[in-house]
Amino acid sequence: AAAPATPPTAPPPTRSRSEERNAAVRATLTPLTPGERPWALKIAAALAVLIGGGDLGVVIVNGSFSVGNAHAGGSGVILFSVLMLVCAAGMWQLRYWAVLGFQAILAFVILFFSLLLLRANNVLAVVAALAVVGGGGYLFYKLVRVLSRLQMPKPPGRV
Repeated sequence: AAAPATPPTAPPPTRSRSEERNAAVRATLTPLTPGERPWALKIAAALAVLIGGGDLGVVIVNGSFSVGNAHAGGSGVILFSVLMLVCAAGMWQLRYWAVLGFQAILAFVILFFSLLLLRANNVLAVVAALAVVGGGGYLFYKLVRVLSRLQMPKPPGRV
């Protein structure tokens, strides 16, 4: 009697080159030490302090906040300023949520200034918008690696 035929085995799945590169990069990542603050994190924290403190100072001195012909309500500016200052303090203390929150705000700023490029009617507006989009995009890119090196908090009950 003939032996039953064994089904052909599929070759093991191969990893794509991008997966191999990702694994190689992940292998080189080391968590930040308690006092270590990469330059991108320092710049992001300083930027958050300058924006939050500056906006808050303008509202306290003038009682309102205006850019060009647009006037913002004082309470909204105060709320945003406090958010930026809390974000700066959290980033300085190497908190994952603070860097992630700052990146979210930065993404909206980049998007907003990208849309302003469509309405720019002079060279200064174009240069300013491109500077914010370019600088913000580069800072966002650099903060991704910082975020990957930060220790994400563990959910309660997990080891």
